Amino acid sequence: MPLPKRRHSKTRGRKRRTHYKLATPTRSVCPQCRESKLPHRVCPHCGSYGGREVVDVTGHDHDHDH
Repeated sequence: MPLPKRRHSKTRGRKRRTHYKLATPTRSVCPQCRESKLPHRVCPHCGSYGGREVVDVTGHDHDHDH
């Protein structure tokens, strides 16, 4: 298998990797409360998914006694 005769510079490797970046997550609008949310997930603001309330988000504190 052929091997490189000379080492490639750091700049050359970094130029090749300029496209390796994270994409910003897609946001959609909740049809119930009009807040932005991730698609195909329960709305964190109103707790609805698919036009109905799935999670109760009213006034519960999330501290659990274990």
